[in-house]
Amino acid sequence: MTVAALLDLGANQKELASVIDLMNLGCELYIGKSEKNGISSCFFDVKTIKKDECCRGINDIYEIINKSTLTDNAKNIAKKIFDVVADAEAIVHKKSREEVHFHEVGALDSIVDICAVAFCLDNLKISRVICSPISDGFGFVNCAHGKIPIPVPAVVEIAKAKKIPIKITENNSEMITPTGAAIVGAIADKFENPKNIVIQKTGIGAGKKEFSHPNILRAFIFEDVQEDKDNIIFIQTAIDDSTPEQLAFCLEKLFEIGVSDAFFSPVYMKKNRPAWQLSVMCNPNIESEVIGVIFKQTTAVGVRRQSLERVIMKRESTKIDTKYGKVDANIFYWNDIEKTCIEYESAKEIAQKNNCSILDIYKNY
Repeated sequence: MTVAALLDLGANQKELASVIDLMNLGCELYIGKSEKNGISSCFFDVKTIKKDECCRGINDIYEIINKSTLTDNAKNIAKKIFDVVADAEAIVHKKSREEVHFHEVGALDSIVDICAVAFCLDNLKISRVICSPISDGFGFVNCAHGKIPIPVPAVVEIAKAKKIPIKITENNSEMITPTGAAIVGAIADKFENPKNIVIQKTGIGAGKKEFSHPNILRAFIFEDVQEDKDNIIFIQTAIDDSTPEQLAFCLEKLFEIGVSDAFFSPVYMKKNRPAWQLSVMCNPNIESEVIGVIFKQTTAVGVRRQSLERVIMKRESTKIDTKYGKVDANIFYWNDIEKTCIEYESAKEIAQKNNCSILDIYKNY
């Protein structure tokens, strides 16, 4: 349903089919139109040509993703989604991430589903996701481990770890799969019903099950008309006994989980010891995850945190013509102030293709 909604938003179907085909997983994609309670929607399904009896671990799945023709950004998104599943399954089965073997989520069709979501998000250049509370049913469902309760244990652990708000409905059926919960947990920056928005485009994905209500997933590309303020968590800690390698690795891990910014500043601690102060800004929904990374990757034993209101400029994505080709950029607005900033990754890609410097790209627009 997520893939279908993103395809309906405009993600390139032909490019997706090509990427999946080159993965050589023996799967066929079915994309078409469906109608749910009179609402026209997009339908996406994956069929495996031959029976898949392989039970894969996280490293097996990483290998499949790494060998694909997905962009580096899409590969990172796919791995992040599988990481969320692996962490949940490790808790459910009381094993390490490396020991967990996926059944349903490790099947070829699920791998294609997750890689397709990653492709679509990257193809649409989605950089920020707001998710409303999601709904599940009640009862029991059969899986590789037998009959288990709804919400299934993996979904419960993902919701708990990622602070996903879940509404339990009167449907005697599973409505949230571990794959779906992992996608939401990995890509959502915030969980709320958006307010004061101007919708630019709508994508509707159809589910297979029939309920009294439309079984659809809607995705909107919208402009937040009050994007000049938001709430952010500011976390700091001073460290004087971690190695430069440990600190650099910690910074990488923080950016992987989606912090807004993180940096080190030189400071002096008690007894005049030179040290580094780590400062991190993040959305409230990943605060616990950020603190966990700091404690795990450094020698820090405590952090300071503040909840702050941040003033930010409204942003509009655009493309700018240069003599080297079109480059991605953002136009920022605040009151009567306007500024344009080129996207570094886009400038880097064009500079590499044209064997010129990034400075040339910035100077020629």
